[in-house]
Amino acid sequence: MKQAKPKDKEFSLADGNGLALRVKPNGSKLWIFNYYRPHTKKRANLSFGPYPNLTLAEARIKSINARKLLSQNIDPKENRDEQAVAQQQAHNNTFEHIAGQWLKVKQSQVSPSHAEDIWRSLQLHIFPTLGKLPLHKISAPKTIDTLKPIAAKGSLETVKRLCQRLNEITTYAVNSGLIEANPLSGISKAFQAPIKRNMPALKPDELPELLQTIARANIKRVTRLLIHWQLHTITRPGEAAGARWDEIDIDKALWSIPAERMKKDRPHVIPLSLQALDILEQIHPISGHREHIFPGDRHYTRPISEQTANMALKRMGLGGRTVAHGFRALASTTLNEQGFDPDIIEAALAHVDGNEVRRAYNRADYLKRREVMMAWWSEHIEEAAMRNMSLAGSIKALKVVGND
Repeated sequence: MKQAKPKDKEFSLADGNGLALRVKPNGSKLWIFNYYRPHTKKRANLSFGPYPNLTLAEARIKSINARKLLSQNIDPKENRDEQAVAQQQAHNNTFEHIAGQWLKVKQSQVSPSHAEDIWRSLQLHIFPTLGKLPLHKISAPKTIDTLKPIAAKGSLETVKRLCQRLNEITTYAVNSGLIEANPLSGISKAFQAPIKRNMPALKPDELPELLQTIARANIKRVTRLLIHWQLHTITRPGEAAGARWDEIDIDKALWSIPAERMKKDRPHVIPLSLQALDILEQIHPISGHREHIFPGDRHYTRPISEQTANMALKRMGLGGRTVAHGFRALASTTLNEQGFDPDIIEAALAHVDGNEVRRAYNRADYLKRREVMMAWWSEHIEEAAMRNMSLAGSIKALKVVGND
């Protein structure tokens, strides 16, 4: 092959079985495989590569492989092109790209703010190391190494959530035919489970203090109304923040939250007390023309963040003592102490068990009993607030007398 000298015209040196070395006038040499296409029976050439980069022995191996494909009626050139396209697609399908496709499906099942939190957590913890990797190169060891620094900081709850989200993404990829198996199915077993801690909540006798703190706080009107709305309706932060006007029936005094906005994917109906209806009346001039009852501060087409109430409570000095979710525990403890039916309390908290409160209640009677309880709870809140005002007035009067 080395001895083949270029000529004025291109020529070929046959090696046999379709393999030949094509020599060009400029001296370059290229291995060519000449064959009949299986279906059209037309002659075609398949380039194997230049000589001497590709040796005679290597070219012969490629020729043998091509003839094997032809024996199965597979066109070797078409096969090579298809493999190249498939490989290119595999490299283009980065983990971040597939995660984005998964989120488009996921966001129809969660609130907009929750979808934003999911994507933000992936951007912060996952994409810097794994985002640009092709999906087929994502492995359990690489992913575990990515999560280890987070676990080392003691953020085990974050690790748990990330493992769940990563698992959902790779399961989506399997179901979409992008990979054959989920490589991350057991990664959570590589980490300690987070210790479950109850969310901080105030005791029933601390309700007046809470209301007094809220009343004195320098916070935006929408935030204040959101906090009161969550307190009166005993809902989760995401459910309260994502409330929409089309979920409210003012005439029937009912708030119907659809299943896709609920933690357990079950629709939830809440009887609205007079005080809850008053909150709606107060905020209507602000958001009555919008979709969400509590619109975002910057993006009015989106709901307020479910963390808004928590951040406000923290600024009020209540951090560590309560979070917005703790209002539910405060209400539950108070209502149980007052002797309300535990099943009705659980229903109000959307903790209804599988048989829907034993299926013992007539539907209308069941809702009526919840209506009575919610009315009592709102009146209890109002009375606690009034006690604060009376106490503040008495102290002010004493100070005036003392100054005289």
